[in-house]
Amino acid sequence: MSIRPVKRLVAAKPTVEGAGVHLRRAFGFGNTADFDPFLLLDDFRNDVPEDYLAGFPWHPHRGIETITYVLAGTVEHGDSMGNHGEIASGDVQWMTAGSGIIHQEMPKGDHAGRMHGFQLWANLPASLKMTAPRYQEVKAPEIPEIKDDDGTHVRVVCGNFWGKSGPVDGIAAEPVYLDVSVPPGRRKTLPVGTTRHAFAYVFAGSGKFCNASEPLAVPTEAVGWLDTAPPVAADNRSLVLFDRGDEVVVEAGDEGIRFLLVSGKPLEEPVAWYGPIVMNTQEQLQQAFKDLEKGTFLKGHK
Repeated sequence: MSIRPVKRLVAAKPTVEGAGVHLRRAFGFGNTADFDPFLLLDDFRNDVPEDYLAGFPWHPHRGIETITYVLAGTVEHGDSMGNHGEIASGDVQWMTAGSGIIHQEMPKGDHAGRMHGFQLWANLPASLKMTAPRYQEVKAPEIPEIKDDDGTHVRVVCGNFWGKSGPVDGIAAEPVYLDVSVPPGRRKTLPVGTTRHAFAYVFAGSGKFCNASEPLAVPTEAVGWLDTAPPVAADNRSLVLFDRGDEVVVEAGDEGIRFLLVSGKPLEEPVAWYGPIVMNTQEQLQQAFKDLEKGTFLKGHK
């Protein structure tokens, strides 16, 4: 077995999206080749309703899948296929935009005004860019939970892990999407397929992801000469990009650690991306926006 070294360790950056939602972006809208097939990860955690209630009004998507995972508060949603509803704490909405969909997502806080969730974008391969839109909504009780003898807790949103299969299926990149909690001071080894790209996003506590036999989270990528003290621990809102290997090893800090662990098979295809639409060529991208202008964006799949 080979431990995946930490390739990059960065903090999620503040940004504003939708109609004025303040969130943190872990990655996205740059060179996302290292994350292929994933394009973007947003952490829309906020305790100030004025910073999220404007939400994400009606907007289009084509060529991708969006995965929304809610931990606190609710998100009301609707789309051009007639789906509408609400996802709440522990729920997942997995939307395959395919050839085109128009939808909206409006976050609502809990009784204390807290809103917490994540949205991950997964790319679709060229062969499925124009597939029929598809929608999966998964309620919290449907998501398998595994508790190991040492107290490690894993929710399996998608993919296979420790003998359990997540409820979301039929996803092009065959992703594994896990919500992992490791108790204070525990060291845990988690399997990840060798051929996959993989990352972790820490959202509670802290810990060290190991490069070798000892806990060491100094990135393997070269750092600038000004970076004389690279980070050695991943704490709240830290993104950890892993290099190659077949397992991830983490040692939890004094308060334990909770993180998303996501991996997928790289598509290794060209990306033409503007806003909510991701295609393979500039011509396809231009056509998508022409379709929007002409009112032919929605393809009427049965």
